[in-house]
Amino acid sequence: MQQPEHTPSEGHADVRIVAASPDVARRVAEVLRRCFDATEQRSYPAGAGGGTRLELVVDTTRTAEPARSWLESSRSPGADGRSG
Repeated sequence: MQQPEHTPSEGHADVRIVAASPDVARRVAEVLRRCFDATEQRSYPAGAGGGTRLELVVDTTRTAEPARSWLESSRSPGADGRSG
């Protein structure tokens, strides 16, 4: 697997979606955008076999439900600097 060119800033994640069709990739990206603030997606061919690759950056510090509940419940104790 190819290594990312850079590490995203704190609270952000680079997301790559690879799907057989552009429509499927767009639907997955739309779900992510409903949960997280995100950049506009970039679209590329997925490879010689066809398909589509979408890339976007999500901001996990600016979340909507249900992502907020999931992120809060998935944090390990002390991960945010507080004892818990």
